Amino acid sequence: MIVRSWQEELCTVLRVSGELDVAGAPRLRAELEPVLSSPGPLMLVMDLSEVPFCDSVGLGVLVSTHNHARRTGGRLILVLQEGMISNLLTITNLDRHFETSPSLTDAQAALAAAA
Repeated sequence: MIVRSWQEELCTVLRVSGELDVAGAPRLRAELEPVLSSPGPLMLVMDLSEVPFCDSVGLGVLVSTHNHARRTGGRLILVLQEGMISNLLTITNLDRHFETSPSLTDAQAALAAAA
């Protein structure tokens, strides 16, 4: 798993490549730790468009990050393509809770519109 992160004006962006599973989840958690420990509302765009697979451990990382964003009054937007992760969110009824976007540009525009 490869995780790249950068700070933009309105949010932090994490771009994840590779499988989000029991082996990859600790890497994502490590990258998220400094982001989640920053003061103030969490404004995060997580680009999962290059993640072909997510297991229950990876889903747990997404849910805990989502919960943290809600607790801080922030937002988490997942960038997803049609496929395994969007289907996983649907069958677990989590699609009702997660904010998703088809592209990084659309996610950034959604944050800018709300600012």
